[in-house]
Amino acid sequence: MEQNTPHRALDPGADLLAALDNHFAARTVMVDAQGTRVSCRVGGARGPVIVLLHGISSGAASWLPCASLLAAGARVIAWDAPGYGDSTPLPMSAPTAQDYAARLEQLLAALQVSPDLIVGHSLGALMAAGYAAHAASDMQPAGFLLLSPALGYGAPGNETKSREVSAQRLEALDTLGVDGLAQRGPTRLLSPAATPDAQAWVRWNMRRLHPDGYRQAVALLCGDDIDEYLADASRPMHVGCGAQDVVTTPAASSALAGRFQFPFHLIADAGHACYIEQPQAVAQRVCATLHD
Repeated sequence: MEQNTPHRALDPGADLLAALDNHFAARTVMVDAQGTRVSCRVGGARGPVIVLLHGISSGAASWLPCASLLAAGARVIAWDAPGYGDSTPLPMSAPTAQDYAARLEQLLAALQVSPDLIVGHSLGALMAAGYAAHAASDMQPAGFLLLSPALGYGAPGNETKSREVSAQRLEALDTLGVDGLAQRGPTRLLSPAATPDAQAWVRWNMRRLHPDGYRQAVALLCGDDIDEYLADASRPMHVGCGAQDVVTTPAASSALAGRFQFPFHLIADAGHACYIEQPQAVAQRVCATLHD
């Protein structure tokens, strides 16, 4: 039997979608005079501000199970990165993490908030690193949590691998389309023991990808390097990873933490999309990082 073959939940349950609409509804924020939009979801009314950045195959809504736990004691902001959801794409075809970070800073300024903690998952961790290196000092959080961080393939010496990954991802998009990518998503993003509900949630979120936004994100993944930004970061960093992550493996995430002497945390019984598969454990790690 294929890994992660669903047994029942082909679509998210009605309760989950109702909670998304009622407690984590999408809103659109204009961030400049040119009409640039950023869509985001906000949960919680008071407490520290926690900003959640999704990865290449997801969106703001994917954080709902984890964000609903955090919202009891914090204000939680999950964005749709440029080119995702209703967010305006970035103007360049090959953006860097700094470009995404600048758009995030615009969003937070428009919301009139300064973050207390930024949590980036996968490619969102690369964006978070760009924010750490380049955001204004008064907009910097007290710390960052990088979950299953995408390292990027932009470092010198990675040119061949960068071209291979870019070609593979873009060919899969062109061949399978968004729906095809979504159908196979749980196999890579979740552990073999993931529940049908977690599988359905991954598929539901992946089906909402925009091809052009995904292509920009592939360019970021293949053209940038997280180490370059972390070398210039001045705020505390923690790194976490699902114990069964086959995308950004525990070994790779632990090695990144070791290079910069960041604390490393393993999330048990979780694959790459650890915050979907183990939302309670990830919420606990977020809270611990916030108060570290």
